[in-house]
Amino acid sequence: MGSATRIARLISAALLTAALAVPAHGAGSAAFYASARKAFQEAYARVSDNLPNDAAGDSASLRSYPLYPYLEAARIEQALLGQPDSLAAVDQRAAAFLTTYDGMPVSHDLRQAWLASLAQRSQWALYLQAYRETAGDDAARCENFVARIELGKTDGLVRDIDQAWLTPHSLLACAPAFDWLRQNGVLTTALIEQRARLALESSDTAFARQIIEQLPSDRAAPLLQWASLLERPQRGIDALIASPDEPVEAATLLAGWTRLAREDSSAAEERYARFVAARHLSAEAASPYALALALSLAWDRDPAALEYFERVAPRDLDDSSLQWRARAALWSKDWPLVLTSIAGLTQAEQQTARWRYWAARAAQALHHPAQAEQIYESLLPNDDYYSALAAARLSRPVTPHPQALAAEPAVLAAIERQPALERARELYLCGMQREAAAEWRAGYASLSADERLQAIHLAADWGWFDQAVETATAQHVFNDYALLYPRPFDTAVNAAARLAQLAPAMVYGVIRQESLYRIDAVSAAGALGLMQLMPDTARRTARHWKLSRPASADLLDPAINISLGAARLRMLLDRLDEQVPVALASYNAGLSAVTHWLPPEPVDADIWIENIPYNETREYVERVLWHSLLFSWLRSEGAAQSADAWLSEVRPLAGAEQASRVAAAK
Repeated sequence: MGSATRIARLISAALLTAALAVPAHGAGSAAFYASARKAFQEAYARVSDNLPNDAAGDSASLRSYPLYPYLEAARIEQALLGQPDSLAAVDQRAAAFLTTYDGMPVSHDLRQAWLASLAQRSQWALYLQAYRETAGDDAARCENFVARIELGKTDGLVRDIDQAWLTPHSLLACAPAFDWLRQNGVLTTALIEQRARLALESSDTAFARQIIEQLPSDRAAPLLQWASLLERPQRGIDALIASPDEPVEAATLLAGWTRLAREDSSAAEERYARFVAARHLSAEAASPYALALALSLAWDRDPAALEYFERVAPRDLDDSSLQWRARAALWSKDWPLVLTSIAGLTQAEQQTARWRYWAARAAQALHHPAQAEQIYESLLPNDDYYSALAAARLSRPVTPHPQALAAEPAVLAAIERQPALERARELYLCGMQREAAAEWRAGYASLSADERLQAIHLAADWGWFDQAVETATAQHVFNDYALLYPRPFDTAVNAAARLAQLAPAMVYGVIRQESLYRIDAVSAAGALGLMQLMPDTARRTARHWKLSRPASADLLDPAINISLGAARLRMLLDRLDEQVPVALASYNAGLSAVTHWLPPEPVDADIWIENIPYNETREYVERVLWHSLLFSWLRSEGAAQSADAWLSEVRPLAGAEQASRVAAAK
């Protein structure tokens, strides 16, 4: 069942979610279930703790509660962990439950748990009856192959296992199925080589070597050469320069060179001429190698990038490459090349706000003020980072263009009564966010176009802000700022802003971008809470500010998380000379990385942001700046805002001072 995960969801997320406002439109039905909801949470927590808990003591109100099937499913999952001699009866319960709720979100976790139990017990006939293909569930798919083999149901099995075989990562659960292919003489040398190449293309050399071991030596040799080049690119490239007649596949050569360029662009640049000469590459054949080096130099903000972009054949310049050539040209203030690069983009990419803004900047720099002004003017209605920059370039205040999505109470009341959305609300109020999202998707799929728009209001009324924003985004609703930029944590945000001497709008901007208001947000890397703090970073920040040392669970408390997040941002601003874009980039990507991005001499902030090498961090800085401006506008009740500060420069820190400041901020 994943007891620890569920306990965390129920105890922390559910209780913290309760701190949000009670739904407006749904206040009546939510209040009606209050007693049953409490009973459900208590019973569900007992199941999660593997404590005795059967249906005998369930009240009538609990049995009629919309989430009661989730409790039933959890109890069956708990029973699957019991003694083997009792599992036949549990299998009957599971089969009956899944028949009743087949296709509904509540069936998903139980089905997966039951399938795992059946596979462990080799109950293959039941397994095939219960199996439903689910995207991404490789283990169950592999077990399905085993069931079909064991029961002799092999029609189409070779094709299905072949598809699984051609996966560039390990599938341990599929080992019996792959053995069956071998035993039947179907796992050919060509298939083995194909999988090894897929693993190498995804740079998983360790797994590729496991597959290569199954090949004869003559077929293995070029693949081992590929793996070696990926693992030790500089040594491999040097060996190929020294042995110009050493045969090597074109894909292998380019993969090794690309890896070297990405790991050490200076080393690649130093070797480029010798490499091209030794491998007898014509200018046309050398183009992909020049591009790999140009891109790496551009990510390092090295002006030499432009030299290598000049060596790239036009056919090798896709939108991504042209964008990086434009960024390298911006860094070098080569405005004609900026325009040439933008002109080479696809029409759709040229029309984005990003590249229209830079076309205007280039026109302005090349003394075409009327053209620049026309483009800037066209950007103003967009309401985004680039429209604010355009306003600043025109020396105008920023005035957002709100478009309110009117609430329709009758429609809201009707859709909230739909069973799936009612379950979604109750699951959300119980802190079961993953299950709530699944029910929301099921209910949302059945709504009409108008009802889907009203669903944005519904989620927002419940305090489920991340779902409201995601639903709005899916329907291209962006400009109802009162709806999509709520301020549910004003007390904590204002206190943290005072502590850290930050604008509350900046704190809210970070919250919205980091977690979309999810108190219980946990990233893949382990960052926690509203402002996505790593536990170690939070503890170091608390120590610096002489605050109480937080436990990981404390970071799910909005007041603690917001105060430490704001304090962390203040530390970064202090270390980075109050340079807001640099501090925001550091908050996202880490101080050590960002200090390497600081320029040797002052550069316009918009150019510095555009040249942030991580796409995620670049978009993060742009969005937090825009979110912060919108929050300031909302707090001012519609007063025009200024983005003039966005036109500042990003400056280097003094050498010795930079090292000490970075060390102090860690």
